[in-house]
Amino acid sequence: MSLTVSYTSREEIEVHKFSWAVSIGIPLLALFLQSFLPQKRLGFMVILDLPLLVTIFFAVSRRRPIPGLLTGAVVGTLQDALMGSHHNLNGIAKTIIGYLASSVGVKLDVDNPGSRFLMTFGFYLIHQFIYTLLDLKLVVVGAAPPPGFTHTVLAALCNGLLAVVLFAGLDRFKLRN
Repeated sequence: MSLTVSYTSREEIEVHKFSWAVSIGIPLLALFLQSFLPQKRLGFMVILDLPLLVTIFFAVSRRRPIPGLLTGAVVGTLQDALMGSHHNLNGIAKTIIGYLASSVGVKLDVDNPGSRFLMTFGFYLIHQFIYTLLDLKLVVVGAAPPPGFTHTVLAALCNGLLAVVLFAGLDRFKLRN
């Protein structure tokens, strides 16, 4: 009986690249949709976090922690600015998620729809935990009550399902070598 061990070095992992227009345009589109679509009429927009999904997609695709961290920081900070939050809680939470997502992208097969769903589901829960923790511990006065557990899990499920479809569409923008 023989045992074959396969070693894949970091250099052999496919790192995807995007044009500048895509790298800037897609996050701006997600921020615009999240910020300016009327959330009172479109109730489902309350549970969707398009900027988070875009942060996860770019971080996982690039598979490099520093660009993932920077993507999360910029997207989260702009989201806070557009949504009127002056505490930068999204900026902090999305920075951490960007770093974690790019680190996971190196270790796991993130092109599989099942792994994309599970990854997004988990990252949404982590994002909400970080956001709520920061809101309760740093902001204290005027902190919004945290959403219920059922609401958070339902939102994670919806974001995970949307991520599978969204990531498949965004895959078309990857530059081919």
